[in-house]
Amino acid sequence: MKCNFRLPGGQHAKWKRLLAVTGGAIVLLLAVISCRTVNRAVVVLPDVPGAKYIGSKECEQCHDKLCRDFATADHARLIAEGPNALNAGCESCHGPGSLHSESGGEVKPPYSFTPGRPQVSSYGARPAVQPTRATETVCFQCHPNIRGQFQLPSHHPVPEGRLSCTACHSPHKGSIYRTGGTSLASANQGCLGCHPAQRGPYVFEHEALREGCTICHTPHGSVNAKLLTVRDANLCLKCHFQQIRGGQLLIGGSDHTLRLQQGTCWTGGCHEAVHGSRVTSSLRF
Repeated sequence: MKCNFRLPGGQHAKWKRLLAVTGGAIVLLLAVISCRTVNRAVVVLPDVPGAKYIGSKECEQCHDKLCRDFATADHARLIAEGPNALNAGCESCHGPGSLHSESGGEVKPPYSFTPGRPQVSSYGARPAVQPTRATETVCFQCHPNIRGQFQLPSHHPVPEGRLSCTACHSPHKGSIYRTGGTSLASANQGCLGCHPAQRGPYVFEHEALREGCTICHTPHGSVNAKLLTVRDANLCLKCHFQQIRGGQLLIGGSDHTLRLQQGTCWTGGCHEAVHGSRVTSSLRF
């Protein structure tokens, strides 16, 4: 027995419109939820004896420009649940600011990176000299994975004190990456500021540079030399297609069967101009 059930023409059109409106409302709701800025408990604020958290609004009284810029910073929405659930963006790095505020700035915040009178205690004043690499110490409290990367054999000289996190990262304004954003060219500027020899211009550029320096290098630390993400020819083979034909390993249509046994692409005496060449498109010199 076959049953064909159909709504009258008017009701059928009405149901179609209702489904379309409902579907559109669901899509809009999902878009709003996915794009909405939410306050999450992303950091647990440390307790400092004798000091209380007062919120970033109090900081604005004396640091108006810094606070105005900080509203755009990635770190601006660091909060915690419970009794410390307030806008503690400034204090998430500098510690509870009640003593600093009540003293009119005479007492430094618990974690301070600028000159000023040391915070006093019942045993007298603390030494004015801050611990070595105090900035990195505070950063590593929330980024322990980055601390581990700096302990790898090849790393930027942050543990040695010759480079600071703030050389590449901006904690107080805009993107945490000083040269971040949607432009790959600007993203490379942070690296090229310290590595001008790789800037060019080149007659024949390595197109990998258009993808950004981090396509080949990891920024903090690596087990491979020169902060490379991969230690051998497999780094190049991620982009350069290889073929097996007649027992030969072809890369770029050229036989590399024996060449790959001589070392990496850049140490085997073949493609030493890894960033770009002014002589040959094969990046040999």
